[in-house]
Amino acid sequence: MVAPQANPPVAKIINYGKFKYEQEKAEQKAKKGSKAQELKEIRFSPKIGAHDLEIKAKHVRNFLEEGHRVKITMVFRGREMMFKRDGEQKLREIARSFAEIAKVEIASGFIRKQFSLVLVPSKK
Repeated sequence: MVAPQANPPVAKIINYGKFKYEQEKAEQKAKKGSKAQELKEIRFSPKIGAHDLEIKAKHVRNFLEEGHRVKITMVFRGREMMFKRDGEQKLREIARSFAEIAKVEIASGFIRKQFSLVLVPSKK
């Protein structure tokens, strides 16, 4: 039906196979144009040095500015497990430093010797 409200209603006879083909092509073109948001991961250690932290923070900032989601993971090994609270504080501090350009989407607890959180770029 082209115009069901018209008097008399107007209909068009088409090749259904061709119609389906054109619909699929249009969907593929729409998919190609849209960019999927990737999840990038940056891993930290609780004993990370100040300069190393700055470098990794710069990478996180670049990923967020490009529009990617970023998973920040704090990994604990051996005796570092005793200082979970300090590592979690450092992770929260890192997340707070990106508060103006990103928001925390997921903040998971301590799972398999690591803390992690996912940052999502905020809308501009």
